[in-house]
Amino acid sequence: MTFMTPQIFSLPEESDLTLRDQICEAVSTAIRTEALPRDVSLPSCRELASQLDVSRNTVFAAYNRLIDLGLLVSRDRSGYYVSSDAQSVLAPSEWAQQTDPKFVPSPISLPPSGLTPIDNPTDWSNYPYPFLYNQIDPDLFPVDAWRECSRQVLGRKEMPFWTGDSIESDSPQLVQQLRQRLLTYRGIRADTDEILITLGAQNALFLISTLFARIKKPVAFEDPSFQGARNAFQLAGHELVGVPVDKKGLITSKIPAGCQLVFTTPSHQFPTMVTMSESRRLDLLTTADKQDFMIIEDDYEAEMNFFSKPSPSLRSLDQNGRVIYVGSLSKTVSPGIRLGFIVAHRDIVQEIRAIRGAVLRHPPTLVQETAALFFRLGYFDAHLRNIQRRFKKRWETMRRAIVRHLDMLEVTENEGGTSFWLTGPPRFDATKLRDNLKPRGVLVDRGQIFYLKNDNRRSFRVGFAFVPLNKLEDGVKLIAEEVKKLM
Repeated sequence: MTFMTPQIFSLPEESDLTLRDQICEAVSTAIRTEALPRDVSLPSCRELASQLDVSRNTVFAAYNRLIDLGLLVSRDRSGYYVSSDAQSVLAPSEWAQQTDPKFVPSPISLPPSGLTPIDNPTDWSNYPYPFLYNQIDPDLFPVDAWRECSRQVLGRKEMPFWTGDSIESDSPQLVQQLRQRLLTYRGIRADTDEILITLGAQNALFLISTLFARIKKPVAFEDPSFQGARNAFQLAGHELVGVPVDKKGLITSKIPAGCQLVFTTPSHQFPTMVTMSESRRLDLLTTADKQDFMIIEDDYEAEMNFFSKPSPSLRSLDQNGRVIYVGSLSKTVSPGIRLGFIVAHRDIVQEIRAIRGAVLRHPPTLVQETAALFFRLGYFDAHLRNIQRRFKKRWETMRRAIVRHLDMLEVTENEGGTSFWLTGPPRFDATKLRDNLKPRGVLVDRGQIFYLKNDNRRSFRVGFAFVPLNKLEDGVKLIAEEVKKLM
């Protein structure tokens, strides 16, 4: 489709830049401010040359310069489009920095806007096949049960528990329910002073990164890994090093000496979904003792093992206080509730509590009390059984569809979870696949953003927790059609 408003571009009346660079600056500004949609072509060289009263060769040279910078892509017989990586390539003042000799650099050495973004469209739920991870079918949310718990908590009898300022403390009722239900399921025994409530797992990871920021030692991450965790630690100023992953999880022998922390997702490795073997878990704990580092265990989707018993958590195997355990209700209840928790040595919890107090005091007590009642009345157990049964059916349907239609790709074996990790042959471009699928109503997670160096484009992830059961295979067929075109 032709870009309908080419008047968005104009050249300054006075500029020290060449005409080519003035055009580059105008286009890059439009990209940065998102005035240029990704799915609409830019004006042709002839159209833009006529509008700006310059030669076609000048526009052609500008477009090619922007392609070299990674801001535009050229599609045969279609025109020029904004690159899918443009926003991550172009920092707010990057073009000015390259072209303006009077440019004054920002005093911020690592602007938060330069962190790895969540690059899904805001209207993702309007797409027919949003195979995105971390999105849960709203029809599965236990509305009636949550409403009943909210009604009781809002009653006058319960009001004294949540209307006052809790200073830096948490809901005793929620802490008790976590101890008795979630943590015992994972084989974890913890005292009340070893548990801290957070605003989801992301908040927990940021608090941990802040606590250890003054210790100037590297932090080891699985590679690929959860980009949200990497963002939290980079924002706190940590040096990150990647550790490869195989079919048994994090390769402990590849952890470099001198690290203070190791981040891992052993239940379902993020994003490949492999489960860390028990022998590898024990080896990781032994290595932590020998090399004197702490382990951050992000135990997301621990409850989503459909074909085997859950492996013991690292925290349950830990005998020396090496493991900081992070969990949340995002994958089982709803991401919108924003409740997570940390289980760690009481001294660590005490210090993180002080950091949390300086930032937000405590998560909303009203939400904590509602969640506590949701557990206590048995609604959580019933809801968990329901989504386990439904997600197992979706997992089996997705697995059959992938085997039937995407047998040209490598599928990482897993024991459950709500996504699959697929990898193409050498030179396969999953980022381009993602871009080609979007106009057809299909959204997938490109694997490139999960790598520390953003350098692997062969893999992508398909999550199925949001897409209805009867639409899964049709969506996989569309993915297969575009994969075959690329191959």
